[in-house]
Amino acid sequence: MGESKSKDTPQISVVIPVYNEEAVLPALFERLYPVLDALGRSYEVILVDDGSRDRSPALLRAQFERRPDVTRVVYLQNNFGQHAAILAGFKVSRGEYVITLDADLQNPPEEIPKLVEQLDQGHDYVGTIRRKRRDVLWRTLASRAMNRLRERITRIRMTDQGNMLRGYHQRIIDTINQTKEINTFIPALAYLYALNPVEIVVEHEERHAGESKYSLYRLIRLNFDLVTGFTTWPLEVFSFIGMLISIPSALLVIYMLLRRLIIGPEVEGVFTLFAINFFFIGVILFGIGLLGEYVGRIYQEVQNRPRYIIRAVLEQDADDDS
Repeated sequence: MGESKSKDTPQISVVIPVYNEEAVLPALFERLYPVLDALGRSYEVILVDDGSRDRSPALLRAQFERRPDVTRVVYLQNNFGQHAAILAGFKVSRGEYVITLDADLQNPPEEIPKLVEQLDQGHDYVGTIRRKRRDVLWRTLASRAMNRLRERITRIRMTDQGNMLRGYHQRIIDTINQTKEINTFIPALAYLYALNPVEIVVEHEERHAGESKYSLYRLIRLNFDLVTGFTTWPLEVFSFIGMLISIPSALLVIYMLLRRLIIGPEVEGVFTLFAINFFFIGVILFGIGLLGEYVGRIYQEVQNRPRYIIRAVLEQDADDDS
């Protein structure tokens, strides 16, 4: 690995995960490469196909054949998810600076020079904040709610965690590559590992074509992974809630027992007791589900399965001067 990086090492690596994006890829290539050429620096574009079922793999191959000097294509065996695809791109990246970019053009490639400028100034991690989000309303509101929740229960301070346009120094990438967690939230890890992070404001556009791969359920799942992966705070809260509930519950049982012995059997208030009982059952079930999230993470970790499997890599031979 070290030897391969020593030959014709580019200064900038742009990692782009691709999953069923045939409708947008031509426009992406038309806008991306001129921006990178205008930087006047050596670069590579790493396109990671995450098991696409449309014509995306063929379009990636065609782009490689068009610009083999600066293009590398990584084909994953199956659909492992966006973050796994980015990690696969990180694994083969060689640049001193690594930029991640979505393929759907919601992150304009024209914003890349801003990130490079910040990395030149010594920042090892560059986060981004969308100036004006072009998402549908429910996604914007859900993202803001998740951001606030995550900031309250973790030490991670990211203003806009859902934006994929980010910049990393290779030192951060090397550290992330050494992390063996199955569920990995890359921007959060980068924030923890960074010595001099920064956030900048960037533009945001409507999706150029196709459909978003992130449903509300996937957004919720992503934040569950983020929370359970970086803090045990929810378990501590439920332990505290359990303690608070157990004391009045015990007093209520004693009261009801004494009342039965003194007054005798009665049916008044039975529905209130049912309501209280159902409330406690709901709290318990939610707590069990939360505990299951942590147990599930442990189960996945002990399986020690690979996070992704690379089927093939298209890249120009190091000895090929063409």
